[in-house]
Amino acid sequence: MSERDDRPCAEWRDLMHGLVDGELDAEHARRVEAHLAEHAACADEFVRLKAARARLRAAYPPLAAPEPLRQRILAALAAEAPTRQPGIAERIAALVAWLTPASLPASAVLLALSIALFVWPQQVMAPNLEADLVAGHVRSLLADHLTDVATSDQHTVKPWFNGKVSFSPPVVDLAADGFPLVGGRLDYVGGEVTAALVFRHAGHVINLFVRPAHGERDGAANRDGYNLLIWHEDGLMLSAVSDLNAAELATFGAEFRKASGP
Repeated sequence: MSERDDRPCAEWRDLMHGLVDGELDAEHARRVEAHLAEHAACADEFVRLKAARARLRAAYPPLAAPEPLRQRILAALAAEAPTRQPGIAERIAALVAWLTPASLPASAVLLALSIALFVWPQQVMAPNLEADLVAGHVRSLLADHLTDVATSDQHTVKPWFNGKVSFSPPVVDLAADGFPLVGGRLDYVGGEVTAALVFRHAGHVINLFVRPAHGERDGAANRDGYNLLIWHEDGLMLSAVSDLNAAELATFGAEFRKASGP
């Protein structure tokens, strides 16, 4: 039976934005399109997103901005690199590239940027990383799509990611410690294609999301009833999400770091 609701699904919002902007890989695009075919509210929201994007494109066609202006904006944003999210400078520069201050009044420039901030918040506003991580975990459970490669063999899972992500995620099997590896898949977190390693413990699923680090801090949190644990290894951010209690998730993190270390 098709899922019906009068509200778009919050956990699919970022992926719909990604599909509108052509940022998804083929697998994630296929999943979003399948969801839209089954959920009328999300399909309606997707149509509105496409229409808003088209209106903005029509109202503000691409124009060349002066290179000195672009460089000044990139330099100013680079100075805040430790606190900003990945790609923000480049995304704002792309918006600036639409505008020619010499030919447009300042009010038009400000209006265009304000509209862009409202219509494409995922493009220029820092995403809520915790919410993205939990949404990715929940999506994998709701869609019954935990893995793209289903195996406990770490030597099969690790090379599966070659060419699919721009980094090599650490992969270990912790079956001896009570956290067997189930497999891996691709996901979409914080505006980036992300490697997801899947483990189980006493009937619970642990999603371990791996992507390049961008100045995030190590730590633990609880959101919407799910525990999160974040740490860093070799320039990568690893984020474990599960409904396990915080102590068990901390044990998982400790065992993973021990097994993946030198």
